[in-house]
Amino acid sequence: MTPSTDATTDATTEAPSAETPSPETDNSATEAQAVTEATDATDGVDADTDANSDADADAEKTPKPDWRTRRPTAARNLSWAITALSALLVLVALQLPATADQLRLSEFLRLPAEAIVAAVVLLAMPRRPRVITAASMGVFLGALTVVNLLDMGYVEFLGRHFNVMVDWALLGDAQSYLTDSIGTVGSIVTTIGVIVLVLLLLVGTGLATVRLSNLLARHNAGATKATLIAGTVWITSMSLGLTNFAGAPMASNHATAIVEAHVQRVGDTIRDEAVFRKLAKNDPFAKTPPDQLVPDLRGKDVIFTFIESYGRSAIEDPIMSPGVDKTLADQTQALTDAGFAAKSGWLTSATYGGSSWLGHSTFLSGLWISTQQRYRTLVDSDRLTLPEVFRRTGDYRVVGVMPGVQKSWPEAKFYGLEKNYAAKDLGYKGPKFSWSTMPDQYTLEAYQRLEHGRKQAKPLMSEIILTSSHQPWAPLPKTVPQDELGDGTVFNAIQKAGKDPKDVLYNGPEAKAEYGKSIQYSVTSLIDWLTRYGTDNTVLVFLGDHQPMSRVSGSNASRDVPVSVVAKDPKILDKIADWNWTDGLRPAHDAPVWKMDAFRDKFLTAYGSTPHP
Repeated sequence: MTPSTDATTDATTEAPSAETPSPETDNSATEAQAVTEATDATDGVDADTDANSDADADAEKTPKPDWRTRRPTAARNLSWAITALSALLVLVALQLPATADQLRLSEFLRLPAEAIVAAVVLLAMPRRPRVITAASMGVFLGALTVVNLLDMGYVEFLGRHFNVMVDWALLGDAQSYLTDSIGTVGSIVTTIGVIVLVLLLLVGTGLATVRLSNLLARHNAGATKATLIAGTVWITSMSLGLTNFAGAPMASNHATAIVEAHVQRVGDTIRDEAVFRKLAKNDPFAKTPPDQLVPDLRGKDVIFTFIESYGRSAIEDPIMSPGVDKTLADQTQALTDAGFAAKSGWLTSATYGGSSWLGHSTFLSGLWISTQQRYRTLVDSDRLTLPEVFRRTGDYRVVGVMPGVQKSWPEAKFYGLEKNYAAKDLGYKGPKFSWSTMPDQYTLEAYQRLEHGRKQAKPLMSEIILTSSHQPWAPLPKTVPQDELGDGTVFNAIQKAGKDPKDVLYNGPEAKAEYGKSIQYSVTSLIDWLTRYGTDNTVLVFLGDHQPMSRVSGSNASRDVPVSVVAKDPKILDKIADWNWTDGLRPAHDAPVWKMDAFRDKFLTAYGSTPHP
């Protein structure tokens, strides 16, 4: 079709202007050339050099069509895909549960009240405030997702929820644990991956909420109707108690509930600190004269030993108990043959799956130390601990043997330890066994060489931590002939032949089996040492600090751990006859169960200490 003269004239008039855009879509280089040719035809003369230069400049300034223009269908599909992913990300962030066992599809197929409220707010705002508000909402939602993931990890490994007020400091310990378990390179890679994930969550949720807010603004009328309908459905579902296919309530305010739980936890922590400070000062033995502290143990070498992760599950779980129970029976017989006797019961630990220092401090201080906040308050107090009791008598040398300590440990002074042997002090030259710096057999032999086997001016009170049963339970040490222990290099071949931590920790049945073996090794090492070096004056108290993680102990496991008192002198066990504990190293299923913080006062009273608050 031939254009009219008027149209041609308009084209001729507009063509030279570099500022006036062409009415045709995209202003492509081809269209600019067509306009130039039409002008030449109308004028009937060739363009001069200046005109050609202007036309070239116009062509250069005209933007080229991008891929969206060339492939509109693909661009449209991609746009919708990104929008759908944004909606999915926001939905998952809003509905993500705080525990791994709640990760079910039904949890995400619910109507979140927070999304409806956010839509109402954003629809009512002008562009700039809307974008800022949407981005802020998204970043907050990303941060909440990070905290939820931390919550999952804490529940899985420690049996408790993450406390946003005090638990950030423990992330450094988690990183150290990774280094010890999977090596420096693996730890660095994992740490970088976690940092990248956190950044992606914060940025991703921020961008997603902005994109969705823009979509609402572009379709304001439809979005307003949809929001009204969603609100009506939410109220109806809440009023009628409607549920989805799996029985989960259709009306959800999950994200709000999570925030409220964390706020409540912070408030409880603040209030608990004030209450706990008063508890720490209320010590019935604080003013007891030294000569009235444990008079019935004078002259005895008293040893308190913690076996890492030694819990009730080791004795009663059908997978682990056969091997552990046989070891306890064999070692009870070994004690009897050596002239020793034992009584055993149960203590409920203040911690679970990890944070061993909470269990240690609860047992030694007589206070329930279930949080990092309480622990910090405790070590800043004057609370009397069991090692400090023996130190105050003036009749004991008080030492600690802690192969798990690899940094400075100022708490030694609080506990009353005159000398503490950390990992570097024990002379070990062999390999680490994952987190554990050295096998228990070597730790006990080093204690014998450095303290127990030396001539002492006073009896010893010792606190020993055995670490070979620490997760991930691979590779595991094995008992070697005593005369081959040396500096520990004998364990090199055993460590190299051991299992990979990754193959054990994340495999439930395998983790159970290897955990059971680690407990057998630790108990055997301790009783072998006692029957070899113990005397008529040796009194051994040993216990687990907490249950192993839920993958091993079970999601509904108790927090109970075994505790045993072992001695040759029958008078020592006679003093605790009224405790009704079980004879031998294996406590009966129905043996008495005390909270771990009750042990200190019961022990002090049993052995003659007089309360003087």
